[in-house]
Amino acid sequence: MRKPLPTEDLDLIVDQTAEVWSAFDRARLFVTGGTGFIGSWLLEVVQHANRVRGSGIEIVALSRDPDKARAHAPRLFASAEVTLVKGDVTDFRTNIGPIDLCIHAATDVADPAKASDRLRIFDTNVIGTRNVLDFAQAHGASRFLLTSSGAIYGTQPSALSHMPETFSGAPDPLDVDAAYGQGKRAAEWLVSAYGRHSSLRVTIARIYALIGPGIPLDGPFAAGNFIRDALAGHPITINGDGRPVRSYLYMADACIWLFRMLLSGECGHAYNVGSEREISIIELARMIESLCGSNTPATPRIPPTGAPAPRYVPDTAKARSALDVEEITPFERALLKTINWNRTAVTA
Repeated sequence: MRKPLPTEDLDLIVDQTAEVWSAFDRARLFVTGGTGFIGSWLLEVVQHANRVRGSGIEIVALSRDPDKARAHAPRLFASAEVTLVKGDVTDFRTNIGPIDLCIHAATDVADPAKASDRLRIFDTNVIGTRNVLDFAQAHGASRFLLTSSGAIYGTQPSALSHMPETFSGAPDPLDVDAAYGQGKRAAEWLVSAYGRHSSLRVTIARIYALIGPGIPLDGPFAAGNFIRDALAGHPITINGDGRPVRSYLYMADACIWLFRMLLSGECGHAYNVGSEREISIIELARMIESLCGSNTPATPRIPPTGAPAPRYVPDTAKARSALDVEEITPFERALLKTINWNRTAVTA
């Protein structure tokens, strides 16, 4: 059973997005991916805003298995403020009445059982996005936010320290493993086209690595897997050489960015969402070991090569300027909060 998110984080987000709750007072919000890492944070924030701001926002969330969602997080999904609709983004058909806002955050990338099915990943991003866009338009939504990914840029050049939105590179079209990045590129095009040819005000969040309570501990996210191993007293497994460079934005900060984007992001524009503070995978493992009190140091499985270390770090100047956002939570604090939440997580 999932624990509630830290109240101090929910308070921070709601306080930093006061204009959102007044602008969207009594709105109906449709969310896909609401049971995922990002989506569940967004829903819990909306519920908190309803409590402390009286926003009265009604949430309708798509779920493949509503009963499972309610059992996993009853405080979140069994609430009277949330209506769960059973279905898959690629083929759902339902009439929920008028909606005002739509956040499309569905993805299969965090599910290990589905992440290896490249065609499914591509279809979820492309067919799913088209289906959700048609649904949002048919039900009267005025604003649409797509959670995309920094994967749309393809490999970050080693000479480019931080990736800007203006980078014109792309994933290799012959690389079958690039299904996620290629799917997100196509999804972004669809969203942009609907923004041009319909009344939807669309914005796109190109999300980089995130950290925070609720991050999957058994999936494709190195930070989550490292925390799982260290808290269990096991040595952290680093599948590569430990040199790849990443950055991590705390989920509370990311929520502030996303809600401000939904409210005031420019139609048809994409914004990088992430931290500009870089850290290598081996440094990340060492920090987690230290904060967890682990005495079994991680050892990379392969030796380093002479090639430049792969990078995945955004340039966030556009978002910081246009949306008046910043990285509020220092990385060490973000990591410690994530670890401490998982130390006491309810597991039954």
